[in-house]
Amino acid sequence: MLLGMSQQKLARTIGLSFQQVQKYECGNNRIGAGRLYDLARALDVPVSFFYEGVIPVPLEPAKSAKDGAGNDATVAAHLGAPIMNRETLELVRAYLRITDPQLRRRVFELAKAIAKL
Repeated sequence: MLLGMSQQKLARTIGLSFQQVQKYECGNNRIGAGRLYDLARALDVPVSFFYEGVIPVPLEPAKSAKDGAGNDATVAAHLGAPIMNRETLELVRAYLRITDPQLRRRVFELAKAIAKL
């Protein structure tokens, strides 16, 4: 989505059906290492791109937010890896379209301030 590539075009590029790409995206089918490599090449990203933002699940139970001990890893695990949802991708695309560096920085600071509420 960030690259503006449709699922159909991606499917054609890697020699799959559109439906198979949908199954990968929705998590209905697992992606093997070879297919992940093909996807990375088609999208012109390193394989590590697919692991960015993945936060390991803590081995010990997370402390409650009431204790003030919540951290980014706990929040991300609780929210179900929000980096992977459509709303997050759309937000990033909109943010990247802001051409004025000063305005982009102000939007960034605003988002950080709202997140602390």
